[in-house]
Amino acid sequence: MTLGSDRKQKLIDLGPETLADALLDLAVHSDEADDLIEQLIATPKENVQRFKKKLSGLKRRKRFISWRESASFSRELEILLQNLKSGVDDPLTGVELVAAFYEADNTIFEMCDDSSGNIGDVFRYDAKELFVDYAKRCPAKEKIADIILKVNQKDNYGIRDTLIDCAGECLPEDVISTMIATLQKWAGKEKDEYGKRHHLMLIESLARQIKDAKLFEKTRIASWGKLSTAALIDIARVYLESGDVDTAHSWLKKIPESETYQAYERDKLLEEIYQKQGDSEKLKELLFQKFRSYHSIDTLQALLDVMVHGKRDEVITAEVGLILVSATLRESDAEFLISIGKIDEAEEYLLGLAEQFNGDHYGSLLSLAETMETENRHLAASLLYRSLLISILERGYTKAYPHGIRYLKKLDKLAVSITVWKEFENHGAFKELIYQNHGRKHSFWSKYEDR
Repeated sequence: MTLGSDRKQKLIDLGPETLADALLDLAVHSDEADDLIEQLIATPKENVQRFKKKLSGLKRRKRFISWRESASFSRELEILLQNLKSGVDDPLTGVELVAAFYEADNTIFEMCDDSSGNIGDVFRYDAKELFVDYAKRCPAKEKIADIILKVNQKDNYGIRDTLIDCAGECLPEDVISTMIATLQKWAGKEKDEYGKRHHLMLIESLARQIKDAKLFEKTRIASWGKLSTAALIDIARVYLESGDVDTAHSWLKKIPESETYQAYERDKLLEEIYQKQGDSEKLKELLFQKFRSYHSIDTLQALLDVMVHGKRDEVITAEVGLILVSATLRESDAEFLISIGKIDEAEEYLLGLAEQFNGDHYGSLLSLAETMETENRHLAASLLYRSLLISILERGYTKAYPHGIRYLKKLDKLAVSITVWKEFENHGAFKELIYQNHGRKHSFWSKYEDR
């Protein structure tokens, strides 16, 4: 017996009266406990009224909720939906009440600062999941479709279309096709350009869900006219999802090869297309380009997976050679060299491009410094720590002074074991230079001396 089941049995053994008294005592001190009691003892009809009353109560609130309070407010909304889930079992009633929650979005967002996104997430996730749960169990699919369309006639906060985006999870294709026809009529009658585009965007979502790529393409063109790179990628993606690989490829070919915007998304689609087409040469070429543009274990392995077995050393040797003659520092290249066990080459690479270290790149440089220190490459480690220290001092970022002091102490310690400084200043000269430039930062130096 688990701990949870053991405790449950002990509570059962206490008897209903003891548990009822304990819960009532708890309700005196906890609004959530009191609300739970009301939910448990209410009839389904009463729970519906309780939900409506609480939702209406939001509209009467006068106090604005700051972003600091938004997490607490989002929790209140989550509990409201949880109470609905526990108290209302009829699926159509549940669908209607969740829809009413979405229609309260203007009230909810106008009374709070949701820069944290906590409130929006309640609509995108909690409310959506509850809506889908009720809608799946509800046989009146046409009624659900009407409710979704009614809610989405207006969407001032860009949150109601969540229900459109999940239509495929709870409605059959023929009902979705009817929804599309209705939206097309609305778009045709709409005189406001923004309103028309809103309807067309909803059609795009539904077309994608039923894998109607031709409709998606037609709608996107009607919505925007001239297609951007992002639009071309979107159309290609929907064709690929619909199983039309060649048409998806033809849309991607419309994007100039030199285009860098959304290049990652385009290449990801191309990778899938080449795999489905069985074009191993094109796939290998693409993966090689990705590897060369960003060296990592993952991009290396992806390339090796489509190459002839036994080519690993050959590929690595060639790329290491190119990295070492590069005139531009890329911290990711140093990390790659370390990850494949080329520590000597990583040290050589870093020492050769040390003048390009930028201490503002805290995350990558600190990781490299620590690795070089661990591998007893003390000169390279020192130059990296110097860059991090200089960044802190030049910005005068007092909150980071403890880190800067730690770096300087490391430099003091590492200097003892460095006998050859090559073309770089020795530790004493470096320390004198930073004191000349930053000696007036008394809070830094006083804490350094205290240590």
